[in-house]
Amino acid sequence: MRLIPIYSWTRGIRNFDHRRRKFSKQPWAQGVILLICVVVAMLLANLPFTKEAYHGILETDVSLSFQSPSGERIFFPKGMNIEAFINDILMTIFFFTVGLEIRREMKNGELSSVRKAMMPVIAAFGGVMAPALIFTLINHGTAASSGWGIPTATDIAFAVGILSILGDKVPVSLKVFLTALAIADDLIAILVVAFFYGGAINLGLLGIAVMLILLILLMNYLGEKRPWFYFIPAMAIWALFYYAGVHSTMSGVVMAFLVPMAPRYTEAYMRIKGRRYIKRLNDYVAIEEDGTFPNGPQRHCLRRLSKISNDTMGMSYRLEHSLSPWVNFLIMPLFALANAGVEIPSLSYFNVFQFSQELGSVSMGIFLGLLIGKPLGISLASFIAVKLHAGEMPSKASWKMLIAVACLGGIGFTMSIFVDTLSFGDQAPEITARLRDMGKVAVLMGSLCAGVVGSILINIVHKAEAGRTGAPVI
Repeated sequence: MRLIPIYSWTRGIRNFDHRRRKFSKQPWAQGVILLICVVVAMLLANLPFTKEAYHGILETDVSLSFQSPSGERIFFPKGMNIEAFINDILMTIFFFTVGLEIRREMKNGELSSVRKAMMPVIAAFGGVMAPALIFTLINHGTAASSGWGIPTATDIAFAVGILSILGDKVPVSLKVFLTALAIADDLIAILVVAFFYGGAINLGLLGIAVMLILLILLMNYLGEKRPWFYFIPAMAIWALFYYAGVHSTMSGVVMAFLVPMAPRYTEAYMRIKGRRYIKRLNDYVAIEEDGTFPNGPQRHCLRRLSKISNDTMGMSYRLEHSLSPWVNFLIMPLFALANAGVEIPSLSYFNVFQFSQELGSVSMGIFLGLLIGKPLGISLASFIAVKLHAGEMPSKASWKMLIAVACLGGIGFTMSIFVDTLSFGDQAPEITARLRDMGKVAVLMGSLCAGVVGSILINIVHKAEAGRTGAPVI
């Protein structure tokens, strides 16, 4: 009698696990989870009974403490709390996977040739320059002027997620175009962070980091493919970047371009060894009387087959495949929870879009940069590229549809909020906090409006084009 509820319970667990796996494979799944985390963070930061606990958790110290022979307490990393742990350590893993993705696309994907890459790369540059120019025109000479990099990024998860929801209303070529554009945009954003949002540079520590990087390049050149020979120097490079004044997340990008892409074993080696171990599996069938599979020798064969097949793929591909679920469904939601929690009442001192001669209007610069600057820059740069024959128009795509899709480029979110957390550090602490809070609110508002406007325009253009050609409206 008790077996029935136990069976129902285990079946329910299996069904839940099946639904979870099916949900995680949807291209819009990451965007949905990020959106939920944004809402949760806003509630936690503003509800009177959770606000204090929310900020208290983020400010909890997580540094390792050591006692020197003289009795002095030494903390490593210095000044590390939970919020900094997410932004400086976990986001390093995020930037590492972004770097792996960019490297893969540059080798085999949409950025692998000049012909393929030129159009989205030119469009990405336009999509960076126009928002930065709009922000600078609004905030030039004010305390907010250093935030010009905030509205320049596109969030690939949200943008591609919305395109997947819209389905066949958008030509496949434009989906590929926006994906490649977002990847190129990520590379530009990484360069912006590296060159414009670091601290004072300690050349000695940076020099040691460069020596380690050269050592890793030498190992790669000599054919070293074992992960630990790259993992340990990667931790050292992160620490050197952290204390050298270069933002520590850049170490993730550097390492992404250093790990080997070439596999440890060749295809011929894998086939020869594979046939040998499969033959041994059959030879070892009757080696144990109980006839269980796999028996001891067969387990050894299976382990060797697994090792050989694993090392027949390059380390870069293996790392990207294994880290992506953790980045998409753990690190990015944690980043949203830690950074999207803006106290709205604290902004009542300023009108959100009010301009001040001293402080400028960070909200107006970001909002207009994302909503207007991004689609304007992407569309104008694409038009110039096509007219100068520097790039090709995506197949089966009209200019109206390209402009509508370009509006989705204004969904900044992840990278925009990250740049916001690095901006305005040259101001007094209370001014820095206010500007960053207003910046986060503007990023959320601008990204939401860009997503809504882009989706509406895509539907309108699709209906107009379908009506003109007589095709059924989906």
